[in-house]
Amino acid sequence: MGTLRIGIIGAGGIAAKLHLPEMKTAEGAEVVVLSGRRQSRLETLCRKFDVPHWTNSYEEVIADPKIDGVIIALPHPLHVKYGLMALEAGKHVHMQKPLSTSLDEAEQFVQAAEATDRTVLSLPFVARPHVLAARQLIEEGRLGTLSSAHARFSHGGPEVYYAGIQEILEEEPDDNLWFFDADRADVGALFDMGVYAIAHLVTLMGSVTAVTCRCTTVAKPTRLEDTASLILDFANGGLGTAETGWCDAAKTFEFSIHGTEGKVVSPSLTGELHHYRPSSQTDEDAPQIHEQIDLSGWPVQNSHQHWVECIRQGVHPPLTNARFARHVTEIMLAGLQSSRERTTVPVHSRLEE
Repeated sequence: MGTLRIGIIGAGGIAAKLHLPEMKTAEGAEVVVLSGRRQSRLETLCRKFDVPHWTNSYEEVIADPKIDGVIIALPHPLHVKYGLMALEAGKHVHMQKPLSTSLDEAEQFVQAAEATDRTVLSLPFVARPHVLAARQLIEEGRLGTLSSAHARFSHGGPEVYYAGIQEILEEEPDDNLWFFDADRADVGALFDMGVYAIAHLVTLMGSVTAVTCRCTTVAKPTRLEDTASLILDFANGGLGTAETGWCDAAKTFEFSIHGTEGKVVSPSLTGELHHYRPSSQTDEDAPQIHEQIDLSGWPVQNSHQHWVECIRQGVHPPLTNARFARHVTEIMLAGLQSSRERTTVPVHSRLEE
């Protein structure tokens, strides 16, 4: 297999900040075409990231027989539509998060992904060293029986995020962000940032069976939620809490997993993992035994490097695959329903199916 030829559809913020920079680090693959609506953005990004061609047609990229893989970098409601087109055209697919705002669409995508020999990676990417190390500790029984978990992923909001994007795009500030437009974005902070918290908890705790959620709008100029908290019932009997929002100016990316023999904690924004266990089973005031886990033996990859590696191996990613993304999507949709109806909502899909 020679150098993989990759096309990106969508020339907005996520292409500028994530996909194009990370693809520059993916050995054995190159972005050969970028498609989008605005010529000025296309010209700027092609110049900055050495992309030789651009087009205004997403369909042209997907139909090109010389393209091996397609990165879907469009607004949320368009993900599955173009992902399905790319799979039908025989392309490998790198899918932007969230997978969909529709459970029927998410299911269609899973069926298509699992019926093809093409490699499909669905963000968010959780195969980071501290997450993989936490999974190993759990699988080895070092935490005992898992009882509860917590994750929070939140930031200052799309306007803060896009301020940096506009510098990359060499554009003037724009207050008319599609994230805040309920008709264009369809969903708010829960799908934008909460997807990370939920994905990490599912990776470590397993399938979710029910969701109780509250969403609210605290400070942002939108009809969509800018803050959300969820209680998750896991199939293993444990409970989890996931928090998210666009109103956390100090930014938080963290998780902790608790069990009958100890706990692991990943402090916010560090990428570290700490293991705590009791030094006594009879004295609750005895000091904790603390170990910072050595992560040097775990692979350090971004999602695009992992995607290319999986393509060359002819496999789907073991964690960030379409079935995983469908389960996370159902959890988030159940969260919106729970908040709207003030009730607990069941989740029917399982990772193990």
